[in-house]
Amino acid sequence: MARKFFVGGNFKLNGSKSSIKEIVERLNTARLDPNTQVVIAPPSTYLDYTVELVKTPQVEVCAQNAYTKGSGAFTGEISVEQIKDVGATWVLLGHSERRTLFHESDEFVAEKVKYALESGLNVILAIGETLEERKGGITDEVNQRQLAAVIKLVKDWSKIVIAYEPVWAIGTGLAATPEDAQETHKNIRAYLKQELGEEVAEATRILYGGSANGKNAPTFKDKADVDGFLVGGASLKPEFVDIINSRE
Repeated sequence: MARKFFVGGNFKLNGSKSSIKEIVERLNTARLDPNTQVVIAPPSTYLDYTVELVKTPQVEVCAQNAYTKGSGAFTGEISVEQIKDVGATWVLLGHSERRTLFHESDEFVAEKVKYALESGLNVILAIGETLEERKGGITDEVNQRQLAAVIKLVKDWSKIVIAYEPVWAIGTGLAATPEDAQETHKNIRAYLKQELGEEVAEATRILYGGSANGKNAPTFKDKADVDGFLVGGASLKPEFVDIINSRE
């Protein structure tokens, strides 16, 4: 089964109206590989603005976080309903920065995923290990633990894209080799097959989320289980287009 190539751009806590306008206008006018699905995640304050700026149906807009309730006394949070109301169609959940800096547990991430899916959003589910965990040889164990929490609550995975983030390679300039990424992605897919069946495992896209850039993206081209990228800093730069077109 052919899985459509997917490139997500996570702006994190970066950008202004002018810089986001520049990024989106570049995507609107650039020639993008028609076989690539593109999703961009600006800060929540610019979600509405970004949705209005996007003029190409190939690019969708994603929130970087969402809560497990639709409304209420949850100061500073953003709801799935609000995300949908402004026209965004995706949400990124489980990012390593949410898990580490904001102490979101595997179980809490799973609750968020369940609520977002039930409320009609597509989900990019991020998983991955720290440098310490990698050195300890427990990469697969960590990934499986994080996935297991979601599998416990969610049986329909048709609207989930997994992003494997080797945490040690985010924002450090370090990167797993294409061979390293392929091996880990293959193991993730094998775990999905074990827990959810072959059909789900083969249909679910698994992105590499460790400091992908315009130069290294093409080196992943022949890796069967790498179905795209979740891009951080490079999504703010012109090379984002090169990453989108890296399968050509």
